[in-house]
Amino acid sequence: RGARWALALIALVALVYLVGALLPATRSLFEDRRHDAMGAGDVTLRVLVLVPVGTVLLEEVAFRGVLYGLVRRSHGALRATAVSSLLFGLWHVLPSLHLATAKPALTEVFGDSAAGAALAVVAAVVFTAAAGVLFCELRRRSGSLLAPMGLHWAVNAFGYVAGYLLS
Repeated sequence: RGARWALALIALVALVYLVGALLPATRSLFEDRRHDAMGAGDVTLRVLVLVPVGTVLLEEVAFRGVLYGLVRRSHGALRATAVSSLLFGLWHVLPSLHLATAKPALTEVFGDSAAGAALAVVAAVVFTAAAGVLFCELRRRSGSLLAPMGLHWAVNAFGYVAGYLLS
């Protein structure tokens, strides 16, 4: 059941990225200066090894597997979702520190000041915590970690591919 959810979500994310990349109005949203120094081999390594093992497997087992399961057992699904998602959002503080300057579309929104950088980090934490809620709900409804793993991998991996191809 979780694998079916995962495959459907991967296809949906691929479609959204494809449409977003093809539309002139949204194409610039994929520009990311972090891709400038990457070659095709770097992107392939990230998409096929680092993202699935170093990011998705680690984070989904930790946040939607162990943490969610422990809190759900003693306090229910709502509290498990809240705790897991909040901590998942906070987990992304360090990776988002230079987000406002790495993505020109975000620089336009937040600026390149210290205050803008701080706002971008807060926005990334809030957005990632909201994604955590979605991942928890996918785990709960599918009864499997495969569903949130598929969505998580697709968003991250296709983000690298689109950013590389469009930068």
